[in-house]
Amino acid sequence: QVQLVESGGGLVQTGGSLRLSCAASGRTSRRSAMGWFRQGPGKEREFVAAISWSGTTTSYADSAKGRFTISRDNAKNTVYLQMNSLKPEDTAVYYCALNTKSSFAWVGSQTHQYDNWGQGAQVTVSS
Repeated sequence: QVQLVESGGGLVQTGGSLRLSCAASGRTSRRSAMGWFRQGPGKEREFVAAISWSGTTTSYADSAKGRFTISRDNAKNTVYLQMNSLKPEDTAVYYCALNTKSSFAWVGSQTHQYDNWGQGAQVTVSS
């Protein structure tokens, strides 16, 4: 059993920054790719960013490229999402996800590729 706990969400003005954290605990493995997804009001859950368990491979949605940075600290079993230049359309619940069977450089952008999910963190960007 894996537990994922997100933190760092909140309310920020347009152009501001936030850093989300996701701490993994339980039957985790350091060889776990992790990702961030988000779900806005009335929208489907969508991919934001992902990082391989080695940290050598990252992937971003077009909407996140150039503004968001995903990173991880395997010693702390924690993944981060630094979000800069935030826009109102970034408003959503952000979910951390973990894949327990990933290879060295694997990253995934589909929800079905992840088998563990956090409870979500609300990010609200005011205009």
